[in-house]
Amino acid sequence: MTIHLPESTSQALTPRQIVSELDKYVVGQKNAKRAVAIALRNRMRRQKLPAELADEVAPKNILMIGPTGVGKTEIARRLARLAQSPFIKVEASKFTEVGYVGRDVESMVRDLVELAVDMVREERVIEVRVKARDGAEERLLDLLLPPVNTSDENTNASAVPVNPRNTREKIREQLHTGLLDERVVEVDVEDKTFPSFEVVTGSSVEEIDINMKEMLPNLFQGRARKRSMKIQEALQHLTQEEEKKLVDAESVSRAAVGRVEQAGIIFIDEIDKIAGHQGAQGPDVSREGVQRDILPIVEGTTVNTKHGMVRTDHILFVAAGAFHMAKPSDLIPELQGRFPIRVELDALGKTEFVRILTEPRGALVTQYVALLETEGLKLNFSEDAVQRIAEVATMVNERTENIGARRLHTVMEKLLDEVSFNAPDMTEREVLIDGAYVDRMLVDIAENEDLSRYIL
Repeated sequence: MTIHLPESTSQALTPRQIVSELDKYVVGQKNAKRAVAIALRNRMRRQKLPAELADEVAPKNILMIGPTGVGKTEIARRLARLAQSPFIKVEASKFTEVGYVGRDVESMVRDLVELAVDMVREERVIEVRVKARDGAEERLLDLLLPPVNTSDENTNASAVPVNPRNTREKIREQLHTGLLDERVVEVDVEDKTFPSFEVVTGSSVEEIDINMKEMLPNLFQGRARKRSMKIQEALQHLTQEEEKKLVDAESVSRAAVGRVEQAGIIFIDEIDKIAGHQGAQGPDVSREGVQRDILPIVEGTTVNTKHGMVRTDHILFVAAGAFHMAKPSDLIPELQGRFPIRVELDALGKTEFVRILTEPRGALVTQYVALLETEGLKLNFSEDAVQRIAEVATMVNERTENIGARRLHTVMEKLLDEVSFNAPDMTEREVLIDGAYVDRMLVDIAENEDLSRYIL
């Protein structure tokens, strides 16, 4: 069994280091971070086992339970980036039972494979970029060099012979120094106009076991046409063509499928929306059907994709839901059993909001300061302003719907509405956002419950 994983993932992070990395982006939620850190570390441990035993070790899928806006999606997304794994987020409510209109559940695996193909291709392109650039440069020099006229050579036998190699090197030097940037050359470009036709079928396109390109080669064959380009644009175009030649598509597909099978992560959000109650009528009847369709994917099956057959046995599934109206026990027992690790995430309050505004990399306050700095305007947030923003967000969450940290985005937008609108025309180049400013802009809205429902 060969596991196609990037080099850097072999330098395994310890669970403590994984939690430390997640702390840079997600505030609180220690239990959830520990659970995903252990799951990731176990995946790395599995890679070191003998092939026979490794095949038996199933990933410990995780079910995150907690209200919206507490960091469920962010934890899974950052984890995937940390592991350099193919990662995709899907919403369970977008899928429907087979036979109804909607996406079939296998599409999540196909989308993950496409994403992995892009990842692997990008890695391969980086490896061959220098070679591709050199090849593109040679092709560009061929276009720039005038063809040798043999008749002129015969008539001007007494003239000083011109060495084509020296001429080529001079043009190369001019190309490197930018002297030829304004020159225009004609480049053969493949015409990407594609014949349009529609296939009507009850199954997905991947399941049609017909290679249309082999059946109709002339229909899909791109026609070359001449296009005038400036030197830099032509060099970029020719480099891309050389990269395509140097990167083997079949090898990329094989590596991508292997990476999905061994390191893929699928995050299924809103799983509580398909947890139907026993004896439900009407639209709820298809919910259990969706669960039964998802079950074999999570359990381990083989999905047909255009890049080959993909086994889902070792893909890590992280499911999440608020479970306001339903409970995890409302899921069908078989699906419950496939998510052995249950983690409850805590609701966020004022203390967490203060930290979210200031601590993480790319914190909200940092974002707004940087955005307005592009207009030459310096924003200064006082400590009491941050406290008041957190208080307002907490108060609105308590009085209306608790949407967690997402409330901070709404509050910040309303708070800085005036400054953001007037920034290009303001004469003063420095603005202090203090507690009094926050009260002036927000408190009346926050205290008026009816108004805050619409505005905040």
